[in-house]
Amino acid sequence: MTRPATDARPRRTRPARVSWANMRAQWPLALVLTGVLVSLGFVMFERWRRGAFLLGIVALGAAALRAVLSDERARLLASRTKAFDVLFLAGIGGVVLWLAVSVDSLGTG
Repeated sequence: MTRPATDARPRRTRPARVSWANMRAQWPLALVLTGVLVSLGFVMFERWRRGAFLLGIVALGAAALRAVLSDERARLLASRTKAFDVLFLAGIGGVVLWLAVSVDSLGTG
């Protein structure tokens, strides 16, 4: 007995092609990730206060980018609502900056 042909099985779909236009559209996320990598580089080379300070600045910059850009322009930088993203990133940036500035350097009394 043969079965009749049906479209009951889902068709396989290809993943979206990576194009230069799609990658270029992610510039806000690339900018933030570059700042995070530079700040982690400072921390790796035992410049932890500079790294923490830069990480706080990057978080505040990410909050500013998220506040200014639309959801479509922010792309992967947007994870929740705009208000939540801005408040969370600004809060994290402020706390990290406060810690970087308020903690004394080790060994300088």
